[in-house]
Amino acid sequence: MAKKKYKRKHYRTSSPTGLQILIREFLKDKLALFSLFSLAFVIIGVFVWGYYFIDQETLMRISLSDSYAKPGGEFLLGADQGGKDIFGQMIIGAKNSIFIAISITLITGVFGVIVGLICGYYGGWIDQLLMRVIDFFITIPSLMLIIVFVTIVPKYTVGAFIVIMSLFLWTGTARLVRSKTLSESKRDYVLASKTLGTSDFVIIVREILPNLSSIIIVEFTLNFAGNVGIETGLSYLGFGLPMTTPSLGTLVSHANNPLVLQQYWWVWLPASLLILFMMLAINYVGQALRRSADARQRLG
Repeated sequence: MAKKKYKRKHYRTSSPTGLQILIREFLKDKLALFSLFSLAFVIIGVFVWGYYFIDQETLMRISLSDSYAKPGGEFLLGADQGGKDIFGQMIIGAKNSIFIAISITLITGVFGVIVGLICGYYGGWIDQLLMRVIDFFITIPSLMLIIVFVTIVPKYTVGAFIVIMSLFLWTGTARLVRSKTLSESKRDYVLASKTLGTSDFVIIVREILPNLSSIIIVEFTLNFAGNVGIETGLSYLGFGLPMTTPSLGTLVSHANNPLVLQQYWWVWLPASLLILFMMLAINYVGQALRRSADARQRLG
């Protein structure tokens, strides 16, 4: 009998890509997936609607005949004391808050990561010098100084507000990245790369930085949510954006009036619910991003 020949089939197993891991984590967490799509819809919607369909000068004109107009008809969400459309103010206010939060998060995040990597990797006098600068910024009452700068700067704009906020909010990211870089810089793979003559820039960017992706993603996400809260909080107190610029915090501040709080709920409640939604959605999305970064790091 003829012998049958069997051919061996070789199967190659490849590790999933970062995008595949990210999609898998979001599919596993339905709440994070819903938050991601909802947040994207809100962000795109407020920017498109606010840029193309709302004129800010027309929106902020006072019309006493429409004072505290109820929702419906000409005003979808009603009007405030000056007869200004609440829906339009909420769209422009959300656009300003999101733009400011993204800008501050990117500026402070990138600068903080760079400073943290330099301090943690090189150590020595560089670390001591930069850490003393960070300690100085941490010990001073940053929130009070932000209020002072906002008060003394004449005719400040959104850009000036971003610069003032960024000046004081980078230290937390820098300290976090530094502490993680200190431990990573003593690991075997870094020592082996130094022995092989790999440049410091390549070691920092291609070897250490990817291993910090998990904490950086979480830090950026939390900072984004926190920066939205800081901007709206300062506007609520009257030290945020100029009064002529719509803000979610300014809308919520109308609730300080007991009459508005009880009878004219449409002036402050929609903005409060939008802030609450954005905070929760950003945190749920951040948790899914953290899990995907952790899984990718474990798989190498």
